[in-house]
Amino acid sequence: MPISAPESPRTTEALLSVADLTAGYGTIIVLHGVNLIVHPGEIVALLGPNGAGKTTLLRAVSGLLPWSGTARFAGKSLAGSSPRDTARNGLVHVVEGHRVFTQLSVTDNLLLAGYDVPRGERHARVDEALAHFPEIAAKRADRAGALSGGPQQMLAVAQGLVRRPRLLMLDEPSAGLSPVLVDRVLSVAASLREQGTAVLLVEQLVEKALRLADRVYAMAQGKIVMEAATSEPDLPHRLERAYFGHDVATPLHP
Repeated sequence: MPISAPESPRTTEALLSVADLTAGYGTIIVLHGVNLIVHPGEIVALLGPNGAGKTTLLRAVSGLLPWSGTARFAGKSLAGSSPRDTARNGLVHVVEGHRVFTQLSVTDNLLLAGYDVPRGERHARVDEALAHFPEIAAKRADRAGALSGGPQQMLAVAQGLVRRPRLLMLDEPSAGLSPVLVDRVLSVAASLREQGTAVLLVEQLVEKALRLADRVYAMAQGKIVMEAATSEPDLPHRLERAYFGHDVATPLHP
């Protein structure tokens, strides 16, 4: 069954708000005045060609890169926040590439993700995260390195879920996965939305991302070049035009 975004409009205050954000690597500037918002309980797709700056934006917001401009989460500035700070506050970034501890068991990977959670609650959170992924729950005692690429990606997402995030940022969760496993991972994002968790999704599978998300931002050359509701007509064509510089961003929000 296809995953569809809800039609109801968003009227709540933004959970994540980014304004005029500039960031890069050393002297190389990648992001140029990026503006983006995510509301509580919505899925926002961040799309664009390779090298557009999508991963850099997630890294900046989660504290992995220095930045200038304004970024606020749950009403508080993210300036000076480390990745540990942002995760503790409920903003969790699942980086691209199955970043798991291969020598540890599935369970120990998840326990480590909740290292600062009280022990009794930590085990409950591990069970809660594994409930989303029965494929790896059955292998909870196995070494993570013994898992194939798909289950490792599920484990990486489950690590994020142990934090019980208010906003989960997923960077290319479908990379290297079979179509069946892609749908499994994206169905978890849909379930999180139903529970009130917001998701910021970087994804190359455009059709699947648009089917899942409430809104979409398109990036090109380090800038937001389009923002739209996924219910808008002719959206794939607009995205293609935006990627190649023939469309203009029209913000949905002041």
